[in-house]
Amino acid sequence: MRLISINVLKEGMAVGRTIWNEAGHPLLHKNVIVTSRIIERLRELNIHYLYIDDKLSAGIEIEETIAPLKRMEAVKNMAKSFENVKKAKRDQASYVLDQQSKVIGLIVDDIMNAIINSEEVLMVLTDAYLYDKYIYQHSFQVALYSIAIAKEMGYSYEDIRLIGIGAILHDVGKLLISPDILLKPSNLTDEEYDEMKNHARYGFDLLRNLHSVSLLVAHCAFQHHERIDGSGYPRGLVNNEIHPFAKIIAVADVFDALTSNRIYRKKMLPSEAISIIGRGDGKQFDAKVMEAFRRSIVHYANGSILLLSDGRRGIVSKQNLVDVALPWIRVFQENGKMLDATYEICLSDYPTVDIKKVDVDFDENIE
Repeated sequence: MRLISINVLKEGMAVGRTIWNEAGHPLLHKNVIVTSRIIERLRELNIHYLYIDDKLSAGIEIEETIAPLKRMEAVKNMAKSFENVKKAKRDQASYVLDQQSKVIGLIVDDIMNAIINSEEVLMVLTDAYLYDKYIYQHSFQVALYSIAIAKEMGYSYEDIRLIGIGAILHDVGKLLISPDILLKPSNLTDEEYDEMKNHARYGFDLLRNLHSVSLLVAHCAFQHHERIDGSGYPRGLVNNEIHPFAKIIAVADVFDALTSNRIYRKKMLPSEAISIIGRGDGKQFDAKVMEAFRRSIVHYANGSILLLSDGRRGIVSKQNLVDVALPWIRVFQENGKMLDATYEICLSDYPTVDIKKVDVDFDENIE
């Protein structure tokens, strides 16, 4: 299967992966043949990318680190827990959150079991799922990325679990922010932005007195928007003033924000987001965290078409565990000419060849 933009999706193509709604029901089944109505519906749902099956990509499979049904069950359980906190009176919210801590812990345990027992890099395909409440999906994803980074950095099982809990709860303070601000489709006013930034402090206040959760979890919520150069908020902390766990969650948080659809902008592909975050390496983000992040997250998902600097195009066929940024690809085109027979190469064997772009808009009928 291969990844394409909705812009080049055509009638008659076969859907490569099932798309699920937040209730765990399939909205569009794998192998369904695309119609004009399906294309229209996908646009309405704000889906920008889709996997299709075709001869060009035959045999290329995508397997997520967390199975779809397990992911949806976890997000559903998180939503229940968070909604209970949201419904509580403000002075009772911490008590209610304390009661939900066991559920949170079990979700983190499931994520850890999937990631720690896997020798593969973390692969997450967010366009296969639709959620009405961004905060729940986001918190789950940040936990995934944070746990993968912590594993790569060699943290102990106990510390990874704390980081995972801190990641799931890092945005819990947003439950106390007005939906009018959280979901506002236009730019926030200065006053609204100041209130939005208060979510870090609100989260700390909710978490710091919990009996069932370490105080470090509260500091993860408090510090995940701090930056090592002092440019973050709410306190403008620098480098060693920021807890190492919060430094991990900071990178995971930004990566998921960039690779998720938001009210005000389209999602980025992982490679684009990694490049943007990389500009803050050693400046806004800890260099050791960034190094582990790059090694533990898939840059180019299987099925992505890459245009190379030497004029070749190929589909990512499998990951390269030695250098995640340079996967194996199935070359199918050279200098605009489709090949009669494809062949496989590992990009790490071609040090002078660069990846020019992820070509989701490739259309073999136009070339």
